[in-house]
Amino acid sequence: MNITFIGGGNMAQAIIGGLKASGFDAADIGVVEPVAEQRARLTAQFGVKACGTVSETAPLGELVVMAVKPQQMREAAAAVAPLLAKNALVLSIAAGIRIDDLSRWLGGHALIARCMPNTPALIGAGMTAACATPSVSAAQRANVDRVLAAMGKSIWVDKEALLDPVTAISGSGPAYVFYFIESLEASAKELGLSPADARLLALETFLGAAKLAAGSADDPATLRTKVTSKGGTTEAALASMEASGVKAAIATATRAANARSIELGDELGKERGKN
Repeated sequence: MNITFIGGGNMAQAIIGGLKASGFDAADIGVVEPVAEQRARLTAQFGVKACGTVSETAPLGELVVMAVKPQQMREAAAAVAPLLAKNALVLSIAAGIRIDDLSRWLGGHALIARCMPNTPALIGAGMTAACATPSVSAAQRANVDRVLAAMGKSIWVDKEALLDPVTAISGSGPAYVFYFIESLEASAKELGLSPADARLLALETFLGAAKLAAGSADDPATLRTKVTSKGGTTEAALASMEASGVKAAIATATRAANARSIELGDELGKERGKN
């Protein structure tokens, strides 16, 4: 499989690094990156061919990864369209860009997959969801799986509309986790612990609990119950959270993120669809 990345930013670098670590040949990877310093870094770090324009990279690979910012997608697609082979698969990792809009900007190209990664992908610990047009073959999906595996774990969803709740849960989710860690750390300091100890306690507690949940056959509710002794400290804390409506607030927050994801898709498609 030959891959061409359109854009050589952090997410593209994470994928390239993961692919190389899995044994992928750098000679089969090309990158289009307009910033000269970035091109030099890509070549030095990964040994890939990096060019400043799409025409310099032609012929494009059988898999073309659109790794530019959403606001740059229409322009990037216009440059790619004339050089795109009919049987090439286009994979978009740009948030909010819908398949129909990307297809239109690519001159009606039908073989498109879209995915929603999250920032832990930068260290190979990401969670990504993907969907594809019906014309994408099983072999092409397998190629996408290989790319997504470079970022961490992944799932396929049947409907593109499900990428909006995916965005609300796992796409934006790391920020929720950081927010909770930040709050736990602040509370630890308020209760008299040193900044260093507060940071370590908050981080390692969250990390350990997540590992325990990931490796356990029990669901989170059962694990929570096992930690909660009647009349104990954990029960007091959880009762306070329930009284403050924490669970309801999380549900409201994710609904807001889902709604905003839908709005952004509408805005990006409309804005970029203007002639």
